[in-house]
Amino acid sequence: MFDPVEKLKEYIRFASVSTDSAFKEQMELTRDFAAGLVESLGLSVEIVDTKGHPIVLGRRGGDPSWPHVLIYGHYDVQPADPPELWETGPFEPIEKDGRLFGRGAADNKGPQMAHLAAVGQLLEEQPDLPLRITFILEGEEEIGSPSLRPFLQERRAELSEADLVLLSDTLSPSAEQMVVTVGLRGVIELEVRVTGPNGDLHSGLHGGAVYNPVQALTEICASLHTADNRVDIAGFYDDVAEVEDWERDELAKLGGDEEQYKTLVGVDAFHAMEGYTPFEAVRYLPTLEFNGIGGGYQGEGSKTIVPSKAFAKITCRLVGNQDPETIFDLVEKAVLDRAPQGVRVEVKRGHKGAPYLVVPPGRPNTPGDQPERLARAFTAADAAISQVFGRPPLFLREGGSIPIIADIKSTLGLDSVMIGLFLPEDNLHAPNESMDLGVLENGIQVSKRILESLAKG
Repeated sequence: MFDPVEKLKEYIRFASVSTDSAFKEQMELTRDFAAGLVESLGLSVEIVDTKGHPIVLGRRGGDPSWPHVLIYGHYDVQPADPPELWETGPFEPIEKDGRLFGRGAADNKGPQMAHLAAVGQLLEEQPDLPLRITFILEGEEEIGSPSLRPFLQERRAELSEADLVLLSDTLSPSAEQMVVTVGLRGVIELEVRVTGPNGDLHSGLHGGAVYNPVQALTEICASLHTADNRVDIAGFYDDVAEVEDWERDELAKLGGDEEQYKTLVGVDAFHAMEGYTPFEAVRYLPTLEFNGIGGGYQGEGSKTIVPSKAFAKITCRLVGNQDPETIFDLVEKAVLDRAPQGVRVEVKRGHKGAPYLVVPPGRPNTPGDQPERLARAFTAADAAISQVFGRPPLFLREGGSIPIIADIKSTLGLDSVMIGLFLPEDNLHAPNESMDLGVLENGIQVSKRILESLAKG
């Protein structure tokens, strides 16, 4: 069995930046390395070509009556920019103070290694383990996984035979307190473009007669929220799932200091919707956020014009049972209906991802028909984390979005058990990314116990 830390260092040395074609050769080398890792565990490996970067598919077969778990991960990483802010080379892994530094250490090569090593150690100890295992390692997660859904649809007959998905691509608050993520927000992206005159105009000669596109745009944007930060679009909240008392209780166990939070983000007040703390708002509520706005002169000094064009970039985070297409339609209609005469407004739709929600066993709202093996996996995760980390996990929704989790659910009908193995201080997507090696080792042991428990059921 390989040394997981040394093997992770090898993995990190590949600059697998999926978004930049300059890294094409590195992506291919990473794909081959990931395939070799899976093969070294004794699994058969298939490299599945896509329109983008290939998917590494590893299989351990067995008796059809055996439990079957899909383990997901991704081998691509974010760009390392800006390189001057790295204290060490982003693709030159350095072990320091119990952490391993390098791009991809926490997202997702390190957490993924926990499951790879767990499978390797378990099969070495129990070569006849009655468990079927399928690894899906993709190379496009950091660019929205455009090839994964078509792959899932193409392999639906095979993959939907599994019982559940196990992965680690979510957050825990500290090395002592693990979180099992049970909800992810969905997302839609759109851009509003406002056009007025056919070119920039002299504001002295035409101002006051022509509707300024920047003014029109800001008026539209301002109309999309009420004073208490509720999205002011009819039907927007219709499919939002209610927050259960047990969820609020779990979040309360996490704790949270609002003053400390203000200091962390550099604000002197929060703007959460009435009835929700800021910690609840980022996990349980949908949003409509302005991510960027522009129009007119942007240079130094002034230029007295009525600009021809203005734009705003908007994303909505979705929760519960909200449907991305429905929210697209509602937001687009609201924007167009509120456009004043004298300007032309266009709404361009971008990417989308559905929200995801799963309920662990033993809760008041646990589905009565919850699959037994899924319930066993959640129970095993609870027990394993409690034993290995010394305290029970929290079962929490997360504010971020991982659209492929909802895609797996809608395409294959499978729910996911998500063990958070990266931490706030790991600097995901930022310079000096790292992973806590103690969390990695504990994560291996947790994964082993979950898989072993599934094999018994």
